[in-house]
Amino acid sequence: MTTECENRYAVGPNEAMAFDTQQLRQAFLSENLMQVDKVVWLYTHYERFMVGGIVPVSKILSLETLDALKAESFLCRRELGIINVGGVGRVVADGVSYELDYKDALYLGSGTQQVSFESKSDQNPARFYLNSAPAHKKCPNKFVAKRDANVLALGSLETSNERTVNQLIINGVVETCQLQMGITELKPGSVWNTMPAHQHDRRNEVYFYFEVSGGQSVCHFMGEPHETRHIWVQNEQAVVSPPWSIHSGSGTQHYSFIWGMAGENLDYSDMDFFQPHELK
Repeated sequence: MTTECENRYAVGPNEAMAFDTQQLRQAFLSENLMQVDKVVWLYTHYERFMVGGIVPVSKILSLETLDALKAESFLCRRELGIINVGGVGRVVADGVSYELDYKDALYLGSGTQQVSFESKSDQNPARFYLNSAPAHKKCPNKFVAKRDANVLALGSLETSNERTVNQLIINGVVETCQLQMGITELKPGSVWNTMPAHQHDRRNEVYFYFEVSGGQSVCHFMGEPHETRHIWVQNEQAVVSPPWSIHSGSGTQHYSFIWGMAGENLDYSDMDFFQPHELK
């Protein structure tokens, strides 16, 4: 089997309060998305959001439909965002070829039939990170190079959260139904992401941490603002943030992460912030 899919049912805040460390990790952390010559999916019941990884090394991998979707093709009623965090790769969608370099993105709209993934070199394979959400209409497929992202400079070195936000698949850059994706890069000397912490009860969000150096880690904070929890995350692991949960993190060194979300609206700034002194 080249395609694997894990199903995760939604967890409410009352249930999560009773979870121990292992239960939190089992419910919200995806540890092995990037597997050689496999298509790996995590199907969540938060906005029916899906998180995936594809690492083609010795073969071309195809986007196959899943039993969980009950659809003729994967993108029959879905949209898909792809960001490459490895070597140069190629995605072919309905006969159109797109070459993705490091941190380039591709959006594929609902109704796209045939999609395949391959690496330019098996010595430095592409590592495709994917997010998918239900779509109510077809939006045009679009390639977005990292250089074409909408860039925000946030934070400061004084508060250890100086960072660059690269908005890749987002309203104003790409037309989508509900999916949004981008890359946040922390500057050397900064370790805090998304501080002050926020939540948005109108959509879920998933953080995929990468560029986490060997021997380093990121502590991801989640939970309700008055009932926080933490999960230690390693390189190329993803944390699912339910709508009721804050999401923020601090690393033992600077790092990057991909954020992806879907839900009620396409307003990136629709966030409910909580200052550090308000968290418990």
